[in-house]
Amino acid sequence: MNNDALKIIAVSIAAAVLMGTFGTQGFRAEVPTTWDETEMERFELPLASPEFSPKHVSAAYYDALPVRPIYKSYPVYHPEHEPPDYLASLAEMEPEIVFDVSGLHTEADWVAAGALVFAAPITYAPIGMRLEDVRDPEWYRQVEIPVTSDGIMPFASYVVREKGNVELGQLGCSACHSRVLDDGSLVLGGPGNFNFDPSWARMFRSNPRLASFAPALVENLVAAPWIDATLLDTPPERVLDQVAAIPTGAILRQGTSLSHPTKIPDLIGLRDRLYLDATGFVVQRSVGDVMRYAAVNQTLDMLATYGSYIPSARDGETLPPAGEGGFVGTDTRYSDAQLYALGLYLYSLKPPVNPNPVDAVSARGENVFAREGCALCHTPPLYTNNMLIPAPAFTPPPEHYERYDILDVELGTDPTNALETRRGTGYYKVPSLKGVWYRGAFQHNARARSLEEWFDPARVEPDYEPSPIAGHRFGLALTPEERTALIAFLRTL
Repeated sequence: MNNDALKIIAVSIAAAVLMGTFGTQGFRAEVPTTWDETEMERFELPLASPEFSPKHVSAAYYDALPVRPIYKSYPVYHPEHEPPDYLASLAEMEPEIVFDVSGLHTEADWVAAGALVFAAPITYAPIGMRLEDVRDPEWYRQVEIPVTSDGIMPFASYVVREKGNVELGQLGCSACHSRVLDDGSLVLGGPGNFNFDPSWARMFRSNPRLASFAPALVENLVAAPWIDATLLDTPPERVLDQVAAIPTGAILRQGTSLSHPTKIPDLIGLRDRLYLDATGFVVQRSVGDVMRYAAVNQTLDMLATYGSYIPSARDGETLPPAGEGGFVGTDTRYSDAQLYALGLYLYSLKPPVNPNPVDAVSARGENVFAREGCALCHTPPLYTNNMLIPAPAFTPPPEHYERYDILDVELGTDPTNALETRRGTGYYKVPSLKGVWYRGAFQHNARARSLEEWFDPARVEPDYEPSPIAGHRFGLALTPEERTALIAFLRTL
């Protein structure tokens, strides 16, 4: 990948190869079948209301979906950093498909190809942003869009699928899992800090006809058929107000909640996570489960049936013919090879260099960590025990104790995401504390904006503004000095 490709991704791969992360000896690509119907039934936990657990489309339907070609991508620059005549030069480019499985021989080859899948858009429709937005300095300012030190806006890319036509590609994995740090460096796979929801709310508000569709769109995203609630009668402006208020680090993704959007997870260290999603919705047993998770989340879960409800169906119940969509991304799919490469790439991700020193203060914090029993749940060296904790008001069925890794601890966390969403298993997983120094938001719904706020005892009080942050009272009784030391230690992880 050269300078006019997504050079920041290329640099990360090159560094990993130079460090010897990927061996060439003894590697043999064994590509699993993604949409194995038996495995599709096993890789997700049942929902807290098990009769509404998703039933995914058949393998025949999935196989009938066209495979997404992955074209060469070009970086989007902030207007003040864009090279002269940049778009005009892109318009002269020939379309180039860059994912070719015949050229993949070593593990490094597969990982590099997975980086292309990670960055590749799944749509060219104006979803979270428009072409005119990314070329407007006011958009960056109003929506608070971060850019790298090179002036790159890494959450979308330019793509040429037809010579002379430069399109803005969106909703690749990198859109949610790229994080620009304060120093302008880019963390690929980190929890994203693109303000997707405020951006699309701004876009919808620019067009009254578009705004009128906001309640129906959000209804499709979040409706849970076992909850007697609907947004269809809510004024569009009120829906857009809620969407625009979703904080950095959280997202209104499909299957969650408008009032309780989910925190964007960190994909660095993914290989070591037994459960995926804040609610532990997916059990990761192999790279095949990562492949299934990626396929479902981009966005084929909108084709699943929950009871008799299909989110992407216009009538709520009739599955559209394969390839005819109904929702963004439901008209195409990845190939097994693309998903396998993506899984290997995600497994290869490394955290950025930690700037926080291991010193006397952090050493005192490590003692506090041990004394307070934090390691029971956040067990070194992964700093998670990879277990599930029942949400308040949820009683695990007896058979769950045989199938899953459950720790009966009362945390008092708000149960909405665990009980009232299409990803609600009745549990929250124990998150890893590794990399908390760069992650930026805490709790499953990103309510706490910093470690300082997370350990602030005032956050659980009724008069806390804008509203109390319930749950996880561990560490709230520390002295100020102990709290400072503990936070210093956590930032070294």
